[in-house]
Amino acid sequence: MGTFMANYIQEIRALVGHKPIILNAAGGILLNDHQQVLLNLRTDTHNWSLPGGYLEYGETYAQAMVREYKEDSGIAVKIVRSLGVFDKGETRYPNGDVTQVICQLYQVAAVGGHTLDQATDETLDLKYFDFDQLPPLLNDQTAEMLAAAKQQLL
Repeated sequence: MGTFMANYIQEIRALVGHKPIILNAAGGILLNDHQQVLLNLRTDTHNWSLPGGYLEYGETYAQAMVREYKEDSGIAVKIVRSLGVFDKGETRYPNGDVTQVICQLYQVAAVGGHTLDQATDETLDLKYFDFDQLPPLLNDQTAEMLAAAKQQLL
């Protein structure tokens, strides 16, 4: 991707500032052998979310899911199936950005890589959690996605 394509959201934010915008994202549910879900501790908000993220211009949800999951976790994944689209609520970031996120949630399976062994610019930590013992989450949408995944997968 060209520079503009790779920095699409930064380009939009440069134009609109912190004004609320709608963004598209993809998130993934990866379960371990104990039926626990992998979450990442975010550097920006210091709470937990599903590995995944915003689509860059020209990407599909599936392409963004695979790319973002690897960036956030170090794990290469393949999509097993769709778990639904989530579009309710908003997220307020510490820098003042406000978004309504439309997120395509997938069940994923690991096909390579390994969990990050050090912090990155987006992920401080990665851990598996029981669905009934979740840490502080990014937002209500993350909680809704985890509840839906629990209902569909367990």
